[in-house]
Amino acid sequence: MAEPRPKTRADSRRRQPIVVHLVLLLGAVVMVFPFLWQLSTAFKTYADATAVPIRWLPTQWEPGNFVQAFEVLPLGQMFLNSTILTVGRTIGQVVLCTMAGYAFARIAFPGRNVLFVAFLSVLMVPSQLFLLPQYEIIQSLGWVNTLQGVMAPGIFSAFGTFLMRQFFKSLPVELEEAARLDGANQWQIFARVMLPLARPGIVALTVFTVLWSWNELLWPLIITTDASRMPLSVGLTQLVGLHMTNYPLLMAGSLVATIPMIIVFIVLQRQFIEGIAFTGGKG
Repeated sequence: MAEPRPKTRADSRRRQPIVVHLVLLLGAVVMVFPFLWQLSTAFKTYADATAVPIRWLPTQWEPGNFVQAFEVLPLGQMFLNSTILTVGRTIGQVVLCTMAGYAFARIAFPGRNVLFVAFLSVLMVPSQLFLLPQYEIIQSLGWVNTLQGVMAPGIFSAFGTFLMRQFFKSLPVELEEAARLDGANQWQIFARVMLPLARPGIVALTVFTVLWSWNELLWPLIITTDASRMPLSVGLTQLVGLHMTNYPLLMAGSLVATIPMIIVFIVLQRQFIEGIAFTGGKG
C-alpha cells in the first residue's frame, strides 16, 4: 500500500484561492441578504410579514403594496424632492470641493497647512453638534421647510475637500510645469489640464455625495414638516406607526428609494473604484 503523499507548499497555494473565494462568497451573501429580505417583504401581505415562524417568501404575492404606498404618501413629489436635493448638493460639492482640494494640493499660500488641519478637524466633530447652529442660520434666512434649507448645509464638505486634495497630489507635477511654460495661468492649468485628469476622483466624490444626500435623514427630518417638501428618506418615516407598522408597505416604499442608488453605483462602479485607488496614491 502506497504511503500518502506529504502536503507541499504548492498544495497550500492551490487551496488558498478556494478559501479566499469562500470567504468572499460568504461576505457577499451577508451583504445582499438585507436587500433580498426587503424585496421579499415588499411583496408580502401583512400576515406573511409578521408570521411566526418567519416566512422567507410570500405565500401570496401582493404587488398592490407599491400602489398603496403611492396612495398613502406623495412618493412622486418626495422622489422629485430627493432628486433635486441630490443633484444640487452633488453639483455644489463637485465644484467647491474640487477647487478647494486643488488649492490645498497645488497652490502655496501662507497658512495652507494650518488651514487644512482646521478643515480636517471638522471630520472629528460629530455632525449632530452642528444641527443647532445650522438651524438658527437657516431660520434667520427664512428657509425652514424649504428645499434650499435642506440643501444648503450639504453643498460643501471637509471630506470632499480631503478626497480631492489627495487625488490632485497624486497627479504629476510635471504637467503643471509644462502648462506654465506654455503660458497658462493658474486657472487655465486647473480647468484645462488638471480637471480632466481628475475625472476618477470627481466620480468617486459624486458617488459618495449622491449616496449620502439621498439617504440623509436627520437634518431633513428637523428642517421639514410639510410632506410636499420632504425627501424620500423622511417621507418613509411617516409609514412607521406608534403601535403598528405596515412592513410590506414600508418595504415597498424603501425599495422605490433604493433602486436609483443601486443603478447609480452599478453605472459608475469602475470609475468609483479607480478614483478611490488613485486618492491613496500619495499623502
